[in-house]
Amino acid sequence: MKHVSIGWFEIPVEKMERAMAFYEAVFDCKLDRHHMGPIDMAWFPWDESRLGAGGSLVKAEGFYKPSTEGTKIYFSSEDVNVELSRIEKAGGKIIQPKTEISPDIGFMALFHDSEGNEIALHSKQ
Repeated sequence: MKHVSIGWFEIPVEKMERAMAFYEAVFDCKLDRHHMGPIDMAWFPWDESRLGAGGSLVKAEGFYKPSTEGTKIYFSSEDVNVELSRIEKAGGKIIQPKTEISPDIGFMALFHDSEGNEIALHSKQ
């Protein structure tokens, strides 16, 4: 059976500065902004030698629209409570607090970001 994995993700935004401030505050990181023609992107820090996919915030008129419906992105965390503690102060809203999925899978939480996207967190503890 062939293994399939995520190679890249993009989170739609309406106001890039607001979205960057939100994600930098929640994940305590620095995003790297790039203008690629009419597309405005802010890349999350990513190390190709580690597991997981890289990704970006994206503003592209007519192509991307923030949504609470459709595909859900899960960000990995050491403990979802760390990021949850920053979400509302950064302008987001917690939708589901830290919830155990199962003892072997770990925990998850859901939030709305500053742009209106529904995003998830996952941690083993």
